[in-house]
Amino acid sequence: MTSFAVVLLILAVLMVLRTPIAFAMGIAGTVGLAVQLGPRPALGVLERAFYDNTSSFVLVAIPLFILMAEILTAGDVTRRAIVACQAWIGHLKGGLAMATIGASVLLAALVGSSTASTAAMSSSAFPEMRRHGYDDRLSAAVVSVGGTLAVVVPPSIVLVVYGVLTETSIGKLFIAGVIPGILTALGLATVVKIIAHRTDYAPQGDPFRLGHAMRASRHVLPMILLIVAVIGAIYGGIASPSEAAALGVFGAIVVCLAQRTLRVASFGGSVGRAITATAMIVTIVACSAIFSNYLAFTRVTHSLLEMVANSELPRAAILAMIVLTLLVMGMFMDQLAILSLAMPLAFPAAMELGYDPVWFGIIVTKSVEIGLLTPPLGLNAYVAASQTKVPLKTIFSGLLPFIAMELFVLVVLILLPDLSLWLPSLM
Repeated sequence: MTSFAVVLLILAVLMVLRTPIAFAMGIAGTVGLAVQLGPRPALGVLERAFYDNTSSFVLVAIPLFILMAEILTAGDVTRRAIVACQAWIGHLKGGLAMATIGASVLLAALVGSSTASTAAMSSSAFPEMRRHGYDDRLSAAVVSVGGTLAVVVPPSIVLVVYGVLTETSIGKLFIAGVIPGILTALGLATVVKIIAHRTDYAPQGDPFRLGHAMRASRHVLPMILLIVAVIGAIYGGIASPSEAAALGVFGAIVVCLAQRTLRVASFGGSVGRAITATAMIVTIVACSAIFSNYLAFTRVTHSLLEMVANSELPRAAILAMIVLTLLVMGMFMDQLAILSLAMPLAFPAAMELGYDPVWFGIIVTKSVEIGLLTPPLGLNAYVAASQTKVPLKTIFSGLLPFIAMELFVLVVLILLPDLSLWLPSLM
């Protein structure tokens, strides 16, 4: 246990020094393996861990889904989704904010990245709400919380990483995220509606014009068909997540070329950004495997499982402790860092308690999603603040009712597992 304490100290020091979480875990795990096994055997474990965890076919889905999102964003498809949602319900009191939530669902099904979705909403939906007289507190909070939907709604990159780290079916995780994603969106829209009726933060929108709404929707229909095709291919067992992601990239290129919105330069930029994001994620996966191997050799995981098995606490209390830990971690770290640090210990403990790995994945994902909104880190709030120039204090105060709703949805998902497991059971 002395070596384990030293490894944890090294990890903590590296994180305090703002070392990227992947390298911090890789260095700490390597030092631990060298102490535990010796330098030469440790190098053998490193070689095996890197190869086994980066050569998986499942990982192909990550760059492909990211590339699909980047192509659609470069092709102006995501902005048109926002315009279409605003055209249909923007006339209601608080309608523009609710339309932003609706557009965030569509964007989540395309982007898969919370920060990218928040940035897109901040640059497109926020100016529109400000122009219509919305209070900055509500507008900035809506674009921040709307971005978190990309964490749960498939094809979520967080769900892919969870599936890789825990060897859980990514196809089932994607399908399991559909109902929680819709439930979250409905909860957020309800909060907007309540705020609109109780305050003057959200004025009445422009009159509804059917012709304008129909014209705006014309450009979004191919995008919706693409989403249905990708998710439907996974749900129907026609394609694996990686194959469905390839279908999504092809479909995104076809849609953008048909609408004549994709340029050669923007396509090259999309590929570059997808490569950069993929390199970061795969490095996290590989370095997390090194740390997991160290935990396995020191039998820390085994000791934890024995402690859980012999614990007098009810399993609901242990689950509550895991969720609370994830929520606290979310206040200081991003989603992928939390997964890479917590899953080597939390996942085996949850399986020892008899929880379903797919359901547990949704609960974990929902927990780290909430962390994107909570201070002091609140990554989505920082992204929104940088894009909108609204003070962080204002954004965090506006987020409070939305965070309360997010916690309520999390509790509902914990108490009613069938909300997450019903669709996967039909696959």
